[in-house]
Amino acid sequence: MKNVKFSTLELATVVKGDNLAGAMARTVESAQASEQYGFERIWLAEHHNMEYIASSATSLLIQHVASQTKQIRVGSGGIMLPNHAPLVIAEQFGTLETLFPGRVEIGLGRAPGTDQQTAMALRRNNLNTSFYFKDDVQALQQYLSADNHTSKVRAFPGEGLEIPLWILGSSTDSAYLAAELGLPYAFAAHFAPAMLGQAIEIYRANFKASEQLQEPYVLICANVIPANTNEEAQLLSTSLFNMFCGIITNRRAPLSPPTTEPIYAGIAEIEQAVQSMVSCTFIGDTPTLVSELSEFIARYQPDEIMTTNYIFDNQKRLDAFRLTADIFQKINNN
Repeated sequence: MKNVKFSTLELATVVKGDNLAGAMARTVESAQASEQYGFERIWLAEHHNMEYIASSATSLLIQHVASQTKQIRVGSGGIMLPNHAPLVIAEQFGTLETLFPGRVEIGLGRAPGTDQQTAMALRRNNLNTSFYFKDDVQALQQYLSADNHTSKVRAFPGEGLEIPLWILGSSTDSAYLAAELGLPYAFAAHFAPAMLGQAIEIYRANFKASEQLQEPYVLICANVIPANTNEEAQLLSTSLFNMFCGIITNRRAPLSPPTTEPIYAGIAEIEQAVQSMVSCTFIGDTPTLVSELSEFIARYQPDEIMTTNYIFDNQKRLDAFRLTADIFQKINNN
């Protein structure tokens, strides 16, 4: 088994009893812990009209996180490109790359990261922008390339910086696009695992080498809840399950303390819906997670696993970064 890199995804989630500023502070702590324990990168996700997620102004939060760390790569997971003009993203991330050279990257998604009404507000009532995702990705590449110096429209800062781009997805459409453009591919198995195997096969089978990438590169995002014992990990994981219940029932709430069992226990429809979203979730002590993640990695052969961390207790959450790093070191040393 090849060595697998490990990284983390942050949504700057508000926890019960705290606020948006506290969520941002926890995000910085996540980045600092990730850096301390050897994580490859930390990505921040763009979401809108969500009261308990503080990462809507994604590039600004990336700047804050990068300023509070020293070497870990910091990027977007993702920037929902149809919400933005490619030139604006080139300028924003060109600024970030100028401030933090060699540390910035851009994960790009097609979805709005919100509800349809908010998407209309973001896109000025033009919901057709998602149909031009490929064109927008290529426009962004052009703005960031040195070849753009003869264009009438140029990105300053940005031009010539060749900031790495990634394609994010949860479907086969994104797999085809990432393969066609020769870009690394990040699959959102942490909430939409259904097409994971099929999408990876399509990406690898259709990959075309590019200036940025010569061989396919697959990142899989999964929920990983480590603890000192299996029992403790199962208890901590109820915060994650209850959060997904809120998403499914449209009763969103701050990330809440663990419960003895999920709040939807016994409600078959919700149990089934939550399980379909979180089937790529790994819960347990170190030996359990080394075994289960090793099997998962052997099956899909990813180059990298990006972990989420929805643990309510702040110290246990920070401890989870140390445990996660130890788990991947053991996997890679086997």
